[in-house]
This record gives sequence, structure tokens and C-alpha cells, in this order.
Amino acid sequence: MAGLKGLKKQRRIQIILLAFLAMFGATGLIGYGMRDGINFFRSPSQVLSEPPKPGEVFRLGGLVEEGSVQRGQSETIEFRVTDTNVTVPVRFTGVLPDLFGEGQGMVGTGQMEGDTFVATEILARHDETYMPKEVMDALKEQGVYQKSDDSGS
Repeated sequence: MAGLKGLKKQRRIQIILLAFLAMFGATGLIGYGMRDGINFFRSPSQVLSEPPKPGEVFRLGGLVEEGSVQRGQSETIEFRVTDTNVTVPVRFTGVLPDLFGEGQGMVGTGQMEGDTFVATEILARHDETYMPKEVMDALKEQGVYQKSDDSGS
């Protein structure tokens, strides 16, 4: 009888260890599968202080600098994004959102090529009072964010 209890205890320990091993393996596979799907947000100051690895895809956000938008002959548009401390040049080929404009908040997904951020996607604010949360947080960190009162009163 004592041998039977020892066998049950040993089997229970084996099952628990196998469950932990399976959980560890599943977590590793999920992390491996998502490695290219996670895009970290950075402000222009963060890009300068902690340069991304070559080929690293990330999100850059800030304000489109006044007077910086240059439209070429093709669909390529160049402009600068700032957090009022640091400015990063951006190049984008494609159609910009309707609400994209100078002095407005934007977030772009892409990677650095030299000193220029090459965006594959550009997102802009959707109304007069909206600014992407990441951009607002970065501007607050810099101490330059001022909530505007567009209520019309």
C-alpha cells in the first residue's frame, strides 16, 4: 500500500512539472510569434537619446513642425516631427490622412534609415481636440503640453 501512495505522489509531481513546462513553452512561442508585431512608441527626444537598432520597427509621434512639409513630384512627402526639443525628419510615400497638417499631432510606424524616419503608415488626429495619448504624454514629459480650450465659449 505504501508503494502505491509513493507512485501516486510521483505521478502527481510529474504532471505538475509537465504542466509548467507546457506553460513555459506556450509563453515562449507566443513571445516569438509577436516579436515583429509589437511596435514601441518613441518621441523624437527618445529617438535621439536611445537610437533604435538598425531595421527596428517602431512608432514615432509628435507634432508636425510648421513649414516643414515638402511634397515632391511623386507620392513621397517629407516633413519634420518635433516634441519641441528635438526634431526628426520623416519621409512617407503614400496618401496622408485628410486631417494631417502642420502643427498637428501625428504618429507614424516605420524605421530609421540614417537620420531619417521612413514611415510606412501615418496616423493623424481625428478632431480638433484629439491628440494621440503617446504624443500627449511625451509633450507633458517635456513640460510643453497645454490643453487648448476649443469649447467656443
